[in-house]
Amino acid sequence: MSIQIIFLIIVIVLVLWLIGVFNSLIRSRNRVKEAWSDIDVQLKRRYDLIPNLVETVKGYAAHESQTFEKVIQARSAAMSAQTVQEHGQAENMLSGALKSLFALAEAYPQLRAVESFTKLQDELSDTENKIQAARRFYNTNVLNLNNKVEQFPSNLIAGIFGFKKETFFELGSEQESKPVQVRF
Repeated sequence: MSIQIIFLIIVIVLVLWLIGVFNSLIRSRNRVKEAWSDIDVQLKRRYDLIPNLVETVKGYAAHESQTFEKVIQARSAAMSAQTVQEHGQAENMLSGALKSLFALAEAYPQLRAVESFTKLQDELSDTENKIQAARRFYNTNVLNLNNKVEQFPSNLIAGIFGFKKETFFELGSEQESKPVQVRF
């Protein structure tokens, strides 16, 4: 009878451990989804600011249509990105296009004095900082999930229940990963 009790205790401990690991994996996966949602909110805010910024600059530099087209195309590509990697590449393109737009704006001193432009510039800079913070939060949660998916013994449970590693949200180079700096 004591062997049966020991066996029952071992089975109960294993089942409780299995439930704990499974719930931990679910919690980590949900945190990754939540963190991506935070990034998505900030990216949408950024996408909403860009047309207003382009229109404001366009009023002062209408002959610079190539720069405006690059910004609009980069924004469109970023908005249509589906995977984390596609978002990273598209955001790099968009950051480059925005840097060109701000470089163009520097050539027009009267534009720098326009209140709507400076307000948009400040909002975009704030959004860039929020995107960077959200990206760090996302990547921390991805690291946590990926560790659980790869480390023994939780990798056994992850494999059985189909948990997969997630992709980090990375920007190209150190230069590209910095927020757009706008100084007048």
